[in-house]
Amino acid sequence: MQLILDNPPFVFILSFVLLWLSARIGAALLRRFRKIEDEAREDFGVIQAATLTLLALIIGFTFSMAVGRYDQRKNYEEEEANAIGTEYVRAELLPAADAAAVRRLLNAYLDERTLFYTTRDEQELAKVNAGTERLQDAMWSAVKQSAAVQPTPVVALAVAGMNDVLNTQGYTQAAWRNRIPYAAWALMTLIAMGANLLVGYGARALKAGAGLLLIVPLTVSLSFTLIADIDSPRGGVIRVKPLNLHALAESMRAH
Repeated sequence: MQLILDNPPFVFILSFVLLWLSARIGAALLRRFRKIEDEAREDFGVIQAATLTLLALIIGFTFSMAVGRYDQRKNYEEEEANAIGTEYVRAELLPAADAAAVRRLLNAYLDERTLFYTTRDEQELAKVNAGTERLQDAMWSAVKQSAAVQPTPVVALAVAGMNDVLNTQGYTQAAWRNRIPYAAWALMTLIAMGANLLVGYGARALKAGAGLLLIVPLTVSLSFTLIADIDSPRGGVIRVKPLNLHALAESMRAH
C-alpha cells in the first residue's frame, strides 16, 4: 500500500481506472435493469448531489491533512537548521580542542541532514540514517566530556544546544513518518466509487452522455494524485527542499 501511495502517477492511473469502471458499472446497471422513473429522478438527484458533496468534503479534509503534514515537515527543516546553527556558535563556549571537534562534527552532520531531504534511494537513505546516528553519538560524547571536565553554566549552554540538535532530528523523523492513515484513503476511495456508480447510473437520465463518465473520474483521480504527492515526503514532485540547511552550510563555510 505504501509503495502505491509513494508513486503519485500510479495513484492517478489506478484511481482513474477504478472510478471509471465504477461509472461504467453504474451505466451498465441502468441499461440492464431499468431506467430511472420520471417521478424518481428528483429523489435520485438529491441522493447523487449529497454523495458528490460528501466526496468533495472528504477530499477537502484529506487535502488539508496532507498540507498540514507538509507544513510540519517544512517547519522542522527550519528548526533543524536553526538548532545546528545555534550549536555551531555555542561551540565557542567549549575548550578550544573540544570546540574544534564539535564544529567539525557539525559540518559533517549538516551534510548528512541535507542528504536526508534530497535522497530518494532507500539504500542511500539507510546510510544517511546510520551516519546521522554515528555523528550524534560523537557530538554528544564531545560535549558531555567537556561538561564533565568543566561543569559551568557556560558549558551547559553548549550542552543544551546539542540537545536541541538531537531533538529536532527526532521530530523531523517523526514528521516524515506521519502520513494520512490507510483507513482515510480506503474510506475516500469507497465513497468515490459509490459517487461514480451513481453518476454512471444517472448519466442517461441526465442526458450527460459518456463524457460525464470520464470527467468525474478524471477530476477525482487528479485530486487523489495531488493529495498523494503532497503527502509523500520522497515520492512526489512537491517535496520539502532543505533551503535553510543549504543557507546554513554556506554561512558555516564562510565562517
